[in-house]
Amino acid sequence: MAAHGPLCVGIDPSPALLASWGLSDDVSGLERFSRTVVEAVAGACAAVKPQAAFFERHGSRGVAVLEQVVADARAAGLLCVVDAKRGDIGSTMAAYADAFAGEGSPLAGDAVTASPYLGFGSLDPLMEVAERTGRGVFVLALTSNPEGASVQHARDADGLATAAAVARAAAQRNAAAREAGAPLGSVGLVVGATTGSAAERLGLDLAAVHGPLLAPGIGAQGAGPADLERVFGGARGAVLASSSREVLSAGPSVSALRETAVRSADACRHALVGEAGHAG
Repeated sequence: MAAHGPLCVGIDPSPALLASWGLSDDVSGLERFSRTVVEAVAGACAAVKPQAAFFERHGSRGVAVLEQVVADARAAGLLCVVDAKRGDIGSTMAAYADAFAGEGSPLAGDAVTASPYLGFGSLDPLMEVAERTGRGVFVLALTSNPEGASVQHARDADGLATAAAVARAAAQRNAAAREAGAPLGSVGLVVGATTGSAAERLGLDLAAVHGPLLAPGIGAQGAGPADLERVFGGARGAVLASSSREVLSAGPSVSALRETAVRSADACRHALVGEAGHAG
């Protein structure tokens, strides 16, 4: 993030985006789209975020493309957040942990997204494997979809909002990293850049999490760099802003994709850390 700007470019090969690039909605189009994005943004941003569902819809050959994207990102020096949003219990969660955080797994990037809504403790197998292999976990906390509010904004008998409880649990997982003086712990949160004042209103202490904050919603989903400061306040130095359609719409030209990613990374850097200029 310091070297390339606090931007994560989503790799979302939806049928609509494939068509806009003049690509077929099949494994061939999927592969060309995804590998082009990695080539274009390497060195221009901190990370990429392939959305697993868009690969899984093509079956086993699509999953093989996802594995290739993870490998390509690693070879290009890009951090890779696999956006799988897995969440389960017991041995099933342990199996997901092996798949998305286990050493040697071709699906294991540098981090994975996870859902805590079977209870934050249900993610323990994933967090334990991620800690052992040096990976990270971004836990859904405060998403921007309207349906999320019915769960995330709900309060318990003591008045604690569910999203705030998730943030508090993440802070507890990162306590050892904080005590050791690490800049950030390995358990992060997903907090939508379009959520406005919800974090403050619900009592989320984002700075206390001491973990990275993945902020989807920049660009086509409606949030601009100024929203990052409003949503994250004093925690904005930990924010990795995520943009998908705004950058991807510049394709299939590699140079146009790269130029758009550089501009977006610079804007996010200026909003989050108050610096202009790009080191990529």
